[in-house]
Amino acid sequence: MSAPKFADSHNMVAFLAKPTESDGFEQILDFLNVNPIKYALTVNPTIYTLCIEQFWATAKVETVNGEVQLQALVYGKKVIITETSVRRNLQLEDAEGIECLPDADIFEQLTLIGYEKPSQKLTFYKAFFSPQWKFLIHTILQYLSAKSTAWNEFSSTMASVIICLATNPKFNFSKYIFESMVKNVESSVEFLMYPRFVQVFLDKQIGDMSTHVEIFVTPSHTKKVFGNLKRVGKGFSRVVTPLFSTMMVQAQEEMGEDEAVNEENVGLSARVVSSKDVGLGEEDASKQERKIHDIDADEDITLENVHDEDMFDKSVFNDEERFGRTGYDGIRLQEEEQEELTIKEKSKLFQQLLEKRRKHFAAKRAEERRNRPTHKKLNKGAVRQKKKAVQKEQEKELESDKSKKQKLDEKVEAEIDDAKEAEELKQCLEIVPDDGDDVIIDATPLSVKIPIVDYKIYQKGKKSFFKIIRADGKTQMYLTFTKLLKNFDREDLEVLWRIVKARFKKTEPVNYMNILLHLNLRPCLNIEC
Repeated sequence: MSAPKFADSHNMVAFLAKPTESDGFEQILDFLNVNPIKYALTVNPTIYTLCIEQFWATAKVETVNGEVQLQALVYGKKVIITETSVRRNLQLEDAEGIECLPDADIFEQLTLIGYEKPSQKLTFYKAFFSPQWKFLIHTILQYLSAKSTAWNEFSSTMASVIICLATNPKFNFSKYIFESMVKNVESSVEFLMYPRFVQVFLDKQIGDMSTHVEIFVTPSHTKKVFGNLKRVGKGFSRVVTPLFSTMMVQAQEEMGEDEAVNEENVGLSARVVSSKDVGLGEEDASKQERKIHDIDADEDITLENVHDEDMFDKSVFNDEERFGRTGYDGIRLQEEEQEELTIKEKSKLFQQLLEKRRKHFAAKRAEERRNRPTHKKLNKGAVRQKKKAVQKEQEKELESDKSKKQKLDEKVEAEIDDAKEAEELKQCLEIVPDDGDDVIIDATPLSVKIPIVDYKIYQKGKKSFFKIIRADGKTQMYLTFTKLLKNFDREDLEVLWRIVKARFKKTEPVNYMNILLHLNLRPCLNIEC
């Protein structure tokens, strides 16, 4: 059996910045940036490869005083991890959180979130959600889940996470993370799970590990993630489902502690209530108003007053046909007086809801096309001209960059040639044979070796160079370690090693070029550790 390895896209560092490419994702980014799980999403410790490997190689499951523990030995020191320590070290306040929702609630809530592939299977697909919901799912799957593959689908547990985040009930992330680690040990450690989190746990219990050289660089997304998530998958209707009011950061701040008092003064809209104790989190009713004639005919449905703000054009709906969604404690029948809707009836209602949404937005798109101005072609021409101008500007910048790069390469090559020439000259000596005369002529060196006194890492654009500084103030630059090695003799390498060793005596190198020197000079000189 091969040794377990790191998974490429597992337990990544979350990208929650707001560059220009994030247009359309501002609301979900604001929500995640103030959510209690932000620390777990973004904590980025220095991960020491050997420490992670030792942890998973020695980890075992033990039960002590009724508490399940993960115990391991890392460099001779005992490490103990429990659900409580996971919660404390990752700053997750979720001791009373939910573990998983009932299947019926999951199907019901995902439909309200806008999932467009209804089925009775407990496997769901990210592509059938609108962009902001897709970003939330993507964040949970690749930054917090125990998954290591199949990023486009998720289980009922991950569905429960999404629903709880959207509707305020807490999800027990600590229990999920700890139990996933236990399962990984019991399945003979399939891969090096949760490297970011494990390193946090080790830092808390072992302390400074900076003496270790081999570092695992935690993968992270870039601003390109927004463009990827905007792509529309095959079968998706392009209907955008807005985030719930409970997820709006600004709205929550404005409501404050007086939310209950203010609710009495807001407008009225209808909500349908089911017998479930757990429903979807409270949301602006007008955001999801839909035509469903069956509601009017059903005597077992009660209308209640809920918070209402304008989101859609209400002229599309009749007052008698208005259907509002309230949130995670909505969609239920009053238990004392009403009979429970069957799952089949609820599925029928929600599929009708989905169909009405599709027709409504299709009609709005058709109306927008009809109302487009007649000068559309002129606008397209202007756009094409603008694109051509931008392309020309980019081509000029590219040519300028190429010219600068060529000059820099020529300079570096010239310096390398000078170094080679000096190396050849220092070996040339003028030797005068001893004919037995009284006059003795010593060998006269034609070149004098100038010792190295320092080095720096010089960066030009995306390229980095080794800048070697000699005692006469002159410098030489090498693009690669191999070129540097070819142009240095042993004496130069020994001097450079002493400089590197002194510089990183107390700290570990971080820059890639420094790491390259630190790791490779000693083997080149055959120096013992």
